[in-house]
Amino acid sequence: MKANKMPWLILCATPVLLALCLLAGASGFGFIQLSSDLGQAIFFLRLNRVLAAFVVGAALSAAGVVLQALLRNPLAEPYILGVSSGSALGAAIAIISGTASLTMAGMPITAFIFGAATLITVYYLANTAGRLSIYGLILSGVIVSSICSSILMFIISYMPIEGLHTIIWWMLGNLQASSLPLLYISATIILVGILGIWIMNPELNALSIGHDTAHHVGIRTGPAIATGLALATLITATAVSLAGLIGFVGLIVPHVVRNLTGPDHKRLVPSAALAGGVFLALCDAVARTALAPREIPVGVITALIGGPFFLAILRSRRKEGWLE
Repeated sequence: MKANKMPWLILCATPVLLALCLLAGASGFGFIQLSSDLGQAIFFLRLNRVLAAFVVGAALSAAGVVLQALLRNPLAEPYILGVSSGSALGAAIAIISGTASLTMAGMPITAFIFGAATLITVYYLANTAGRLSIYGLILSGVIVSSICSSILMFIISYMPIEGLHTIIWWMLGNLQASSLPLLYISATIILVGILGIWIMNPELNALSIGHDTAHHVGIRTGPAIATGLALATLITATAVSLAGLIGFVGLIVPHVVRNLTGPDHKRLVPSAALAGGVFLALCDAVARTALAPREIPVGVITALIGGPFFLAILRSRRKEGWLE
């Protein structure tokens, strides 16, 4: 099938697959009886959860597309580069300090600040003598992410026992939104962020070829890179504040979709956002039904899929000499 038709196929498949995710529950797959109050309550709980999964998956996938284009690194994604861990630390601090309870936007804003600081730190550590090292980028991301996770663990160790289960479950990926206003605000922020990324598609196309090439074709590389990184950090931080740490979505989906639609970001960005949302919704459906009535954190499912995927990409790129 031609690459220019794949976005339309993904668009048509999205509502069908999301509808199937609505059928997944602790009792297995099946239709919900909407004639009863209990049935309606279950339906809206599932609907909000599928919506949260779609929004978070779209954000992480779109962020992965941007980071891979700007850094020209096929292994770049919010989780590996430490943006997710930094945002999670900021969100946890907002929860503990009470900032999250003062205003609905308190947690996303704090998560964004910490996520941006983390990305800047990783980029600075990996930049040696004006040259960005790919191995250095990965190692810096892992190290900074570990530091953020350690600080987060230290904070959690001093939390009251009654709140430990909630925040630990949130860290492993929790798509049951704590409040509907937070879900709607997060969805709005992420939608605006993805729209901004899509508008940047000419800059992303040029920058993915090379910064020098982009400069020669008239792209203002400095502002374009700063804008792209800011938008990627914004939607990642918003997703983390909503659902906690969910890794590898931004790595798996952009690679798969790029092979289907081609490298043109005008097609790639919306296609990856839709596919990322569907992918995470399907992972959540598996998490809810695999060991029913017990539930698996969705972050565990994405890690089980993403870990081998990451190693496969790393090995193939190393054989090509791309990472040397």
